[in-house]
Amino acid sequence: MTSVSIEYCVPCGFLNRAEDIQHALLSQFGEQLDSVALVTGDHGVLRVDVGGDPVWDKAEDNYDVDEITRRVREKL
Repeated sequence: MTSVSIEYCVPCGFLNRAEDIQHALLSQFGEQLDSVALVTGDHGVLRVDVGGDPVWDKAEDNYDVDEITRRVREKL
């Protein structure tokens, strides 16, 4: 089983986006995942890691929950 972490910028107000990603991942892969953790951050961060490996980063990619879900699927 695998753990996913979603680091999000608290001052930027990215909690809603992080929760949307978390909900999508738990809906799709709930039984295949150990956890989907929300991790607080700052400086504009919104990043998804699977098993410690980055799979999506707002700094490099457009925000698209479906694309994030596809990338997580590839790591499972």
